Amino acid sequence: MPSTAKGPAGTQETVRLVKEAAARHGVRNIVVASNSGETALLFADMAKAGFRVVCVGHAFGFAGPGQNEMKPEARQALAETGIALIHAAHVLSGAERGISKQFGGRGPVEIMASTLYLFGQGTKVCVEIAAMALDAGLVPYGEDLLAVAGTGRGADTACIIRPAYTADILATLVREIVCKPWDC
Repeated sequence: MPSTAKGPAGTQETVRLVKEAAARHGVRNIVVASNSGETALLFADMAKAGFRVVCVGHAFGFAGPGQNEMKPEARQALAETGIALIHAAHVLSGAERGISKQFGGRGPVEIMASTLYLFGQGTKVCVEIAAMALDAGLVPYGEDLLAVAGTGRGADTACIIRPAYTADILATLVREIVCKPWDC
């Protein structure tokens, strides 16, 4: 498995490796974590070539009440290239994190997220966004996809995943870690 530079410095290499993995494994669905839309737009050529590309941004309210980090111009650019967009509660935090903040402790979903962090922040996010895209009906059930995420900004991690719906999250299969930073 190739190592990538952590954060934005690894983005171009990650994009290249994702395109190679898609060709090698015949994967036609790409799900990208991108709060600004910039990283997802790096896959515009794939969307135009018939791949299903989905951008998963932060939920509204993540940056503050009533706020979203993605600018309207970025949403428009994604739509024009055929990239679908999701802004929803995060599968591996969402409501459970709100309860933990209020009452303390950790619930099972947060423990699952922390366990996935053993493989790096990007790996945890890949699992999360794959389930979110499936829950939203934007990727087909029972098919592998390439999930792309990063450590903070940019993209430095990619995985081939057969996602399960959130209600059956433990049935998710991480088939291959295409790349991730060595120092994650």
